[in-house]
Amino acid sequence: MKAIAVLTSGGDAPGMNAGIRATVRTALTCGLSVFGVKRGFQGLIEDDLNSMYSTDVSNILQRGGTILHSARSEEFRTAEGRIKAAENLRKRNIDGLIVLGGDGSFRGANDIHREHGTRVVGIPATIDNDIWGSDFTIGFDTAVNTALEAIDKVRDTAAAHDRLFIVEVMGRRAGFIALEVGIGAGAEEILIPETKTDIPEICRKLRNRYDNGRTSSILVVAEGDEEGNAYEIAKKIEIHSGMKSRVTVLGHVQRGGSPTAADRMLATKLGYGAIKALLDDAAPCMIGVEDGSISRHPLADAWTRKKELDKLLVQLSSGLE
Repeated sequence: MKAIAVLTSGGDAPGMNAGIRATVRTALTCGLSVFGVKRGFQGLIEDDLNSMYSTDVSNILQRGGTILHSARSEEFRTAEGRIKAAENLRKRNIDGLIVLGGDGSFRGANDIHREHGTRVVGIPATIDNDIWGSDFTIGFDTAVNTALEAIDKVRDTAAAHDRLFIVEVMGRRAGFIALEVGIGAGAEEILIPETKTDIPEICRKLRNRYDNGRTSSILVVAEGDEEGNAYEIAKKIEIHSGMKSRVTVLGHVQRGGSPTAADRMLATKLGYGAIKALLDDAAPCMIGVEDGSISRHPLADAWTRKKELDKLLVQLSSGLE
């Protein structure tokens, strides 16, 4: 193996730059040439590749976002688009491709491997933390801490005005962020896609708390809860109980900001592990960190195996009311 390329795909996640840095510098140390692909798979189709050197990744460890940028690519979903991408890799004699992203990005990486033999390695980078095969994904810890800080501030206002606040965090299909943030913030209720939401029961608990002298409450809602988003849940609570609430949607603020130490360390381990996997001829695979050690799994595990919530945290979410 003489040359590799690296790209970031899908939603950005704090720590992606740390992953890029580790990938580039590990590859260079191992005697490989490195190309950075701008704008994900779309940049690969449009031949937007540039050589990367150690200085190109200096002073990026602490930066959020991704210096390589990211973009959705409908063209890459087609066989014709993947032919263009593979040709651009071949003409530069690039032997391996490292993709930082989530399960959708890994599907794309798997397609180009299956159709063109490109040796690919996936690095799980998504704030949702919903990729099987790694205890944590790049960006999750930062997103949790960002949301936690925001909810702590909301709590001050809720207490000052004796109000019910409903705070929506990201998590369209998974409740990892909501669960950890809700427990960390001491939320009175945590609503996530993995568990059934009982609006009448929530209203009963809220009313009971107020009857016992607790004048403010915080509900943390994952955006993918089966009862709807935070605004829809607020309406249902008001219809059922007459209680009015204020809604705060944290949205994309959770994606931004400087990555935490945990995300920087995780991304560095994964970037190093990705290069080693290519050199060991272990591609196609996904790199994870499990129980502190670097692991390798088939790419397809990212979308065929479901990552479960921590059962203890689920128990705690309903036992610390």
